[in-house]
Amino acid sequence: MTHAPDRIRSIAIVGGGTAGWMAAAVCARKLTDGSCAITLIESSEIGTVGVGEATIPPIRLFNQALGIDENEFLRATQGTFKLGIEFQDWSRVGHRYMHPFGIPGLSPEATVHQRWLRLRERGDAGTFEDYSLNAVIARRDRIANLAGNPGGPWHMYAYAYHFDAGLYAAFLRRYSEARGVQRIDGKVVDAELRAGDGFIEALRLADGRRIEADFYIDCSGFRGLLIEQALKTGYEDWTHWLPCDRAVAVPCENAGARTPYTRSTARSAGWQWRIPLQHRIGNGYVFCSRHIGDDEASATLLANLDGRALAEPRVLRFTTGRRRKLWNRNCVALGLAAGFLEPLESTSIHLIQKSLTHLFNLFPDRRFSPVLLDEFNRVALAEYDHIRDFVVLHYKANSRDDAPLWRDCRNMSIPESLAHRLEFFRNSGRVLRYPADLFAAPNWLAVLLGQEVWPDHGDPLVLRHDPDRLRADLAEIRATIGRMAEFSVSHDDYLAHHCRGSPA
Repeated sequence: MTHAPDRIRSIAIVGGGTAGWMAAAVCARKLTDGSCAITLIESSEIGTVGVGEATIPPIRLFNQALGIDENEFLRATQGTFKLGIEFQDWSRVGHRYMHPFGIPGLSPEATVHQRWLRLRERGDAGTFEDYSLNAVIARRDRIANLAGNPGGPWHMYAYAYHFDAGLYAAFLRRYSEARGVQRIDGKVVDAELRAGDGFIEALRLADGRRIEADFYIDCSGFRGLLIEQALKTGYEDWTHWLPCDRAVAVPCENAGARTPYTRSTARSAGWQWRIPLQHRIGNGYVFCSRHIGDDEASATLLANLDGRALAEPRVLRFTTGRRRKLWNRNCVALGLAAGFLEPLESTSIHLIQKSLTHLFNLFPDRRFSPVLLDEFNRVALAEYDHIRDFVVLHYKANSRDDAPLWRDCRNMSIPESLAHRLEFFRNSGRVLRYPADLFAAPNWLAVLLGQEVWPDHGDPLVLRHDPDRLRADLAEIRATIGRMAEFSVSHDDYLAHHCRGSPA
């Protein structure tokens, strides 16, 4: 039996931003008995990256676990709703598809994609997006009115948010400080390591202050001040699979309706994001510096904005990959300190969320049992690896022949785990799942079919079905989704009536 003297008495979080304040909020929510001091150290001199403004549906669980009201959160962060991601020019120039959230068809058990594949070549099955409630509603710039729906399989619908990451960090700061988190404005310049076992003993600030804690959470961004600079954990570089190494970002004025989805448009040397918020649109160009320079990338981005730019373009440099461990000794790394996967599928904030979930499922005492650390790293690293495969799929599965980047990506070798998934899918149109997968079969199907990766054979059981019966079944699914879409509401109208943010 563990005795009270072994419990964690103090936690120091290094760095603010989204990662730091998410960590502070969860610590404040979970450690409510007052026996653990929680301190966050951030420097007002050091900016945060703050370009991750698009999320995926599990963010709703994070906010709900903190007891956050959805409309209050959206007002505070200038947030909007997100039903999926539209991809333009990824498979080939002029082609577009949507990766919608939610489940296609009307039942989670139904093999709707197999039935659709069976009839696709006959030309009377429509597009695969026709079978997604999310996609049908999103194309109309509408969202589901869950409070006033008339019945039907609304459990097939799912949504996330777009929001201003800086405002979200400020929102969580208020939440955390109201629950006892202490913030220190200071710059950490060094970490003292304990003799013998190499654990972090204390932090030294630029002004000479010394901060001690039992447990440290590194949210210091790309620098990895604790996890890498102090503990020399090591980094696994993935640029041979994900060659983009820079991004240029700039906000612009809104123009037209706020689309309830993110847009990703492939460019000659990378891809451009478009994220609609209430008060502006977030834009960026993720690119490979071997194929385009910073100035040309900035010019390309500025030439493809919906409205007037609201700032000068800002260039960020990164190396895709992750630390070899996310938890090393008495330090856990979150956010950019843990690793970087380009925001193609909006997974950055989710990875912070999941690491915090694992941390509190395996919360240590001051012994820091290697069994806990090993299990945390096993699960957390596997999640990074599977998300990596999903992102690599977008680059690999292209038919473009207009630019060297896309030819290189189409011909590159890929992780063995992804190669096995693709072989499995091509065999009979089935999607392989691993326990650590974030993305489920509907997500993989949206990208595989959206980028025109066709299986060589279909499900043998579906192949036995009568085509006329399949045609009638699919027509009924489309008709039901169409009727449900009629009860959706305008995205802009909902924001205006329920969660309008303060004027910028």
